[in-house]
Amino acid sequence: MTHSRQLPATPTVALPRQSATVTGTGDATGGGGPKERDAFFDNAKYLAIVLVALGHAWEPLRDGSRTVTALYMAVYAFHMPAFILIAGYFSRSFDGRADRVQRLITGVAVPYAVFQIAYVLFLRWLDDSRNTYIPLLEPRWLLWFLMALFIWRLTVPLWKALRWPVPVALAVAALGAVSPSLGGDLQIQRVLQFLPFFVLGLTLRAEHFRAVRRRAVRLAAVPVFAAALLVAYWAVPRMDHAWLYRKESAQELGEPWWTGVVMTVLLFGCALLLTACFFALVPGRRTWFTVLGAGTLSGYLLHGFLIRGSRAWGWYDPDVMREQPAAFLIASAIAAVGVSLLCAPVVGRVFRPVMEPKLHWLFRRPPATGA
Repeated sequence: MTHSRQLPATPTVALPRQSATVTGTGDATGGGGPKERDAFFDNAKYLAIVLVALGHAWEPLRDGSRTVTALYMAVYAFHMPAFILIAGYFSRSFDGRADRVQRLITGVAVPYAVFQIAYVLFLRWLDDSRNTYIPLLEPRWLLWFLMALFIWRLTVPLWKALRWPVPVALAVAALGAVSPSLGGDLQIQRVLQFLPFFVLGLTLRAEHFRAVRRRAVRLAAVPVFAAALLVAYWAVPRMDHAWLYRKESAQELGEPWWTGVVMTVLLFGCALLLTACFFALVPGRRTWFTVLGAGTLSGYLLHGFLIRGSRAWGWYDPDVMREQPAAFLIASAIAAVGVSLLCAPVVGRVFRPVMEPKLHWLFRRPPATGA
């Protein structure tokens, strides 16, 4: 299954608003639990967005380096599933109620539309293109995650009604992986193939997250990640990178249809193991970067402009970087610092009108209740 296909950019981060703590007794279903933010989830989101930025920084350096490619594959094997699982966990309260639909529109649909237009125009400006068509149903680059999250959350009542939601979601993902006729609208392949992680998040409870953070699991996490790097190093010349993105069917990747079913199950298992190890290593206490975890939406949506712009403007020349012995470390440090700055609260406040608009004029007022 060897191909020389370049991995697309990785998306991530418009997670639903937190409503409970994993370490406390509250329930994240929108019931009577506490409304404070959970440091564990903010830490996890921040560390995951840093991994996203690192992947983008490493991508141009993969050519000719099996080691960098192995690191790249290992990271991309679990960081999106981790984000999606958290999104599912904090979507458990979605039931189609008016106020929750309003939050879905203002927190996901509107940012998607705004940044879809912005990215289309920005990329055409970089390419000096005069095309004026704006494809709103064809998510550009990293915006597929917002489109997918919007669709997934609308289906929450369905998954909550099923007796075995995760196996059913895996079957849906496998069907997507063997259906080359689905096309590219809505990034539907990714919507279907990443679906099991969202549905799994819907079924989890606070005790599940506490279980993976036990000392025994933390001690096992490091050797598991080391083994994953070795497996990724072995897989570099043997596996098409595009499998990790669930963007195409098995047939489109040049493989027989049954390979899509096998890879769906294998990748789900691998991602689940690495995600558990990732959560085991995430600190549960407040740290210096906990506050940055609340701003991963701005870091995610804005860092793409810097990534694409730096390449187009000659700030980041892969050919020059490959000749420098310390290029890998330099690129990693710049990416981590850059995305951290974009997650800062001040950036979120500046861009809040387009990332979290109120739009009270658009929605009906809730009916008044009697005494």
